[in-house]
Formats: sequence, structure tokens, C-alpha cells
Amino acid sequence: MDRYPPIADHGLIGDLQTAALVSSHGVIDWFAAPRFDSPSIFAALLDHDGGGHFLLAPQNPEGTWKQLYYPDSAVVVTRFMSPDGVGEIIDHMPVLPGPAPTDRHSIVRVVRAVRGTVRFTLACRPRFDYGRLRHELDLTADGATFRAPGVTAHLRATMELERDGHDVRGDVTLGDGESAAVVFSTCAPGGAAPPPPTDEGISEALWQSIDFWQRWVRTSRYRGRWTEAVHRSAITLKLLTYAPTGAPVAAATMGLPEQVGGERNWDYRYTWVRDGSLSVRALLDLGFVEEATRFTRWLGDRLEAGEGPDGEPLQIMYRVDGDPRLEEEILAHFEGYRGSWPVRAGNAASDQLQLDIYGEAMYALSESRSVGEQAGYHGWKGLARTLDWLADSWDRPDEGIWETRGGRKDFTYSRVMCWAAFDRGLKLAAEFSRPADTARWTRARDEILEQVMERGWNEREQALVQHYGGDVLDASLLLAPRVGFLAPRSPAWLNTLDAMDRVLVSDSLVYRYDPEASPDGLRGSEGTFSLCTFLYVDALARAGRLSQARYAFEKMQTYANHVGLFAEEIGPSGEQLGNFPQAFTHLSLIMAATTLDEALDELHLRR
Repeated sequence: MDRYPPIADHGLIGDLQTAALVSSHGVIDWFAAPRFDSPSIFAALLDHDGGGHFLLAPQNPEGTWKQLYYPDSAVVVTRFMSPDGVGEIIDHMPVLPGPAPTDRHSIVRVVRAVRGTVRFTLACRPRFDYGRLRHELDLTADGATFRAPGVTAHLRATMELERDGHDVRGDVTLGDGESAAVVFSTCAPGGAAPPPPTDEGISEALWQSIDFWQRWVRTSRYRGRWTEAVHRSAITLKLLTYAPTGAPVAAATMGLPEQVGGERNWDYRYTWVRDGSLSVRALLDLGFVEEATRFTRWLGDRLEAGEGPDGEPLQIMYRVDGDPRLEEEILAHFEGYRGSWPVRAGNAASDQLQLDIYGEAMYALSESRSVGEQAGYHGWKGLARTLDWLADSWDRPDEGIWETRGGRKDFTYSRVMCWAAFDRGLKLAAEFSRPADTARWTRARDEILEQVMERGWNEREQALVQHYGGDVLDASLLLAPRVGFLAPRSPAWLNTLDAMDRVLVSDSLVYRYDPEASPDGLRGSEGTFSLCTFLYVDALARAGRLSQARYAFEKMQTYANHVGLFAEEIGPSGEQLGNFPQAFTHLSLIMAATTLDEALDELHLRR
């Protein structure tokens, strides 16, 4: 077996406070607890030898492996087929009751011989705090307990366990229809071990997980052409949302590279204002009002707190509990996925200036209508103060949506989204009769529009470009028609779309921009950006180019992994790159599918 499986070679399980990746060969090689943004316990994806892993698989792995989700759930089933027998590994994390954060999280793993005889082997090798903490092992007849400073983990099994240094191994031979179970649980230091697993208890927990997810997804109102892909994306967004606060993380992982062997390796286990805000419309389109509302409340709390750097109302990202401190460190002892180094924990981009976030935040609040219906007078006053601040602050360079580390520029997309902030603020003030300096906001909105069309337009390219005075195209501007900055079939927009077709699109896959033409302060290159591909589909559909949009959407589905998940990027050979799975990609899939469905339905009605 390869020391590092492909990034896409995984399913995702979770309990709405943290998550784990399960490879298609039965290895849990990523798990952090007690939260998404906590230090890792299993991180073999970032360092095969020192990261830690939890293997449960047939002792002789020479056979055919298949992996799937139990329908409409977050339960991963990994199947193994060989001449001697057929085995299954079923992985899930019981969804935690109630919204309160907890230190106790469990991974439940069930093995079963479906046909014939299968010998399964277990190896549990936790490595706490990104592999930096040593742990002690207590092994008794009841199971194993791993103790490290600040955390305790328990392993309970229906098979016999043996000591392997400070780790645990085990074997069990199962005949036709027989099964065994293992439960790995984390808790606060000194926390009691769970009771020994029983067949009845394991079965009940499994069906409770399946029932939770199937009941939730049945509330979706999506009835379009791509139900399976849309619902898998919705479940993925739910899995990536921290239930105690309603804040989604950008991805379940950290450190997975945008270019294998390169340095573009970031920690995505935090909540970006941009990503979360754009998820609101996607969730509302599917009928998940509670999830959308909970994020807008979280966003309103951030606006009220006003904890951005240099006196700004917002920071671009936060921890899932709203903490703005995301200090970045390099884990020098980790070799990185296939040598992709450095491995970073934390994210130094948190103190960047990215003015577009105010447009996305206002877009989310206006779409959910939470400002008028829920936030009340004081909530509105906080929002109005933000727009008053933006009226004095929008006309300056920033780092932009892609968080470049090559210096600030006058990014066109940032200006477009500042326009959207004032546009939505003015509409909300009128709709809910709220006090506002509408004259000031109107002047700012109109000045931005004129400035963008004069300075962000490149005559030679006949297109809006990445930043003022440049000629580099940027796929972030695919959002311009969605927020109403340009009409989706206006000549200026169609010319911009044509220019992107020529420069950024490769067989329907879309690059963010060309880093060689617009240096971003980092070495190396990257793949096509899956978010941008789905935004491209959305823009094509809005432009009336439905055949092209549908073909691009269908081709993009071929790049999903075996269980329908997407990472951040697609590499030159069609491989998935970057952190996995990425919420931005899945929310934009939903956006593209709903826009395209609506456009195709309208076309059929006209016929």
C-alpha cells in the first residue's frame, strides 16, 4: 500500500463538532479532537511515520476495495473482496445530542464477514498534539486507555487487544455473517471509559446515525436533476459545521497541498466570513433555514464584537467559537503529504485586509433577512456602523479573495463586493424602514461602480481584470452577475466571460488566475480551482449558455471522488489537490445545480 494514499481516496465521517477521514483501505489517517481546529490525534496524511493512524482492515489486503456511503447518510462502508471472502468495515461518529460543546467524541468501527472467512487486523497508533506529545498506555481486559497531557483516549473492542509498545494491535477471524466492533473515544483528562461495546448497542448507535442523517436530508426541497450530488454536498456542508455555534469550517483538514511537493499548504479548519456567507444562499435554496439562520447569527455576533485588525469591523476568518486568534506555526517535525512542506497549523492570513468580506457578509444577511426579522434595532445599528466604516475605507488596496502574500493591490473583485455591501444595505434599510445614512451609502455604491468600470476594465482584453492597471483575468469575478453588479447577459459581462473562456478555462475546468502573470508571493503552481469551475457553470447558465453550462457541470462530476466528495483543486492528471473535502466547492456545486436547474426548467416551459 502507498505510504500516502491519494487525497481523494477517503470518505468523511463526523459528529458535528469534529470529523475524521477514512481511506478506502480502512485507515483513519486524519482526526482532530475535540474540535475541527484542535491538534490532531491521527495525522498520517501529513506524516506517515509520526502522524498516527487507526487501521482496521483485512490482514491480507490483496483484493478489490470499494467504498460508499450508506444512502443519504454520513456512514462510510468500505468493502473488501477476495477469493477467500468478502468483508465490510462500517465507520461512523455518533451525532452528539444538543448544541453544547463536549470533549467526548467517538469513532465507531464495525467489521463483518459478508461471505467466506476474513481475518481482520487492528492497529491503533494515536499521536497527540500533532505527534508532539508522548502518551502512556494502560491495557486491561476491558480495553486500552491512552493518556497524554490534556487528553485521554479509550479503545474498547469485542476482539482481543495486545500491547505494541505504547500502541495497540489486535486480530480477529470472522466467518460468514460474524462481526466485531471497536470504539475509539476521546475525552478530557481522566475521563471515564465508555462501557464495553455490545452487539445490541453498536447496532443501535449505527441505526441512530443513519436515521439522523436520512431524516435531515429528507427536509431538503431540492427536486432537480442532480439530487444525489446536491444532497451529498449538503451532507458534507453539515458535517463541516460546528453545531455549538453554527459556524462552518472551510475544510476538514490542514496542510494538504495545492501542488504536491510545494509550499501552498494551508490550515483550512477555520470559519471564513466569505465561505460561510456564500453558504447561506446555498442552504436556503435547499430549504435548510435553521442552518442558514444560525450562521447569520454567528456573523452578527462577530459584527457586534468588532474584533478585526486595525479597528476593522470584521476579521476574514475566526475559530469555530468566534475566537479571532489563529496564530500560524510550522510543524517542522512533519514531513508533509508526499513531502509537501512546510506543514502549517493556524493561519497567518487571518490578519489580512480583504474588503470583499463585507459584501459577502451583507449578501448573507440580506438573503436570510435575519437583520430585519431577528437582529432588532441594536443588530441593525451594528450593521449600519459597519457600512459607515466601509464608506470611508473601501477605496484602498487589499490582499484580495485569494489571500495572496505578494502585497496589496486594488483588486477588482474586492471593489465589486464593496458595491454589493452598499447595494444590499440600502435595500435592507428601505425594506425594513431602518435608520441609515442612505445618501452616503448611495454615493459610495455609485462611485465604486464607476471606478470599477473605468479602472477595472481592460480594453485590450475587453474584460474586467484582476486588479486596476493590470491585464490578468481572475475567476473570482464570476460572482459579479450573481450579486447583480453586472447583468448576466450585458455586453460587458459576456465579453468578460469570453475572455475567461480563452485564458482561464481548460476543458471546462477553471483556474483562479495565472500566478506567473500575477505573482502572489509563493513558489510553484496550482491546479484548477473547483469552486471557480462551479461558479463558471453558474455564470454560463445565467448568461443563457445552457448547453455549455450543462456539459461543463456534467464533466465536473467526473472529477468527484468515489463517494462524491471534492477537494479544493483538480491537478494536471485529474487528481484532487488541497484540503479535503472543501466546503467552498460543495456550496458552489449546490449554487450551480440550482441555477442550472431553474434555467433549464424555464427553457423547457418556453418550448
